[in-house]
Amino acid sequence: MKAFISRYFSNHAESSEEHNDPQLVTHYYKAKHDELFKSIEEMFSTPSEVVASSKERGEITVNYKGKRRAFVVATVIMVRPFRTAVDFSVTTESGGPVDFGFSRNLIVQFYEKLDSQFTAIDRS
Repeated sequence: MKAFISRYFSNHAESSEEHNDPQLVTHYYKAKHDELFKSIEEMFSTPSEVVASSKERGEITVNYKGKRRAFVVATVIMVRPFRTAVDFSVTTESGGPVDFGFSRNLIVQFYEKLDSQFTAIDRS
């Protein structure tokens, strides 16, 4: 019940290593850090606005402009050569305390785009 409430009655969602929602578990890709970082920057180039980008820290902050506005933080970390982890944090600017799952679904869409461009690998 708590998972249902937090999924649909919140304006924030984020992926993590040990998430209870399997679609929001950290994704790993067989790619170089720079390739993945650049691809994520390009993914947010239009109509969204990249607010800040730090390759050294592996973070990209974005003002997302789609169906709804949201603030997105993408984190890209190279665990070892050709093994790079990606996490997202999304907070919608809906004006209210809930977004009915929009932030969660946005993360799932971001991962689907990356899955189509890069080879996903297991966490192990």
